[in-house]
Amino acid sequence: MDRLRPVNASYHEQISFVTDRPGHDHRYAIDATKLETDLGWRAQETFDTGIEKTVRWYLANANWWEPLRDKVYNGERLGLMKA
Repeated sequence: MDRLRPVNASYHEQISFVTDRPGHDHRYAIDATKLETDLGWRAQETFDTGIEKTVRWYLANANWWEPLRDKVYNGERLGLMKA
């Protein structure tokens, strides 16, 4: 993001880590060996190229997601258990 849409403070510096919510998966992973060996399938994107394309799409299409943020989700943390 710092490279694609620079701002005064680095986006990295704006990250604040919070306690993970109960039951949340700590890691997501797949093994594509069978896809590659049995079907000859290969991913066309690496994680880095795919995430950059995704971020670029969201930056170029704010007209799609901004109304959702403004009317449906105001940025609060989701998934917390209520006492």
